[in-house]
Order: sequence, then C-alpha cells, then structure tokens
Amino acid sequence: MVVPVPLHRDRERERGYNQAALISKPFAKRLRLPHKSVLLMRTRARPDKRILSLEERWESVRGAFATRPGSQVDNLRVLLIDDVLTTGATLDACARALRDAGAKSVIGLTVARAVRNPLPSSIQW
Repeated sequence: MVVPVPLHRDRERERGYNQAALISKPFAKRLRLPHKSVLLMRTRARPDKRILSLEERWESVRGAFATRPGSQVDNLRVLLIDDVLTTGATLDACARALRDAGAKSVIGLTVARAVRNPLPSSIQW
C-alpha cells in the first residue's frame, strides 16, 4: 500500500492540500497498489522547522504520528511517500508509527533530498 506523510489538519486546512498525497497518488496508480491517504495522522502540530536544529527536528516529530483508529496494517508492506527528505526525522517517525501498528515493512521514498544536513547513521526504517 502507498501512504503519504500527513500534514497536521490545521496546516492542511491552511494550505488547502497535502503535497505528499498529491505526489503519492500517481505512484499508487502506476504500481497498482491501494492509496491510503488517511491511514496516518499527525497527532500534534510542529514548530517551524526552518528554525530548528537537527536534534530539535528529531525531537519535534518523535511520537507525532499515529495510525487512525481502526486502520489495518498488520503484516502489510508500506511505501511511505514525502516531498523532501531533510533530516529523515519525519519519515522515521511515520515508519515507527506504522511498524508499531503492525506493518511488516516500511520503505520511504521522497522526491527530493536537502543536502545541507547529513543523515544520521542510526536510521533504521
């Protein structure tokens, strides 16, 4: 199944769309996989990440994602899609939430990668 990284509901309402959801739909269609744009939810808003240090980015998303009640992910393989990978913190937090809910495996895919921050070697999706 294909799952986009969610925005907080207030941010999505403000923006009018979720860019990760727009990116992930064509992938799901092309791969003939179910697209589950509401499977994951962001449980709390995050501070402006442009002003956060590497450590603060990781801390700001720790535990900030969960699967929606009643979501079925047991033993499923998930393709998790986001727009930009900067530190890996968001994909890591989403992958943890999916695995905690029973996903067999999670593969993260982004369209772009910010080059100013090195990725921690401890990321294990």
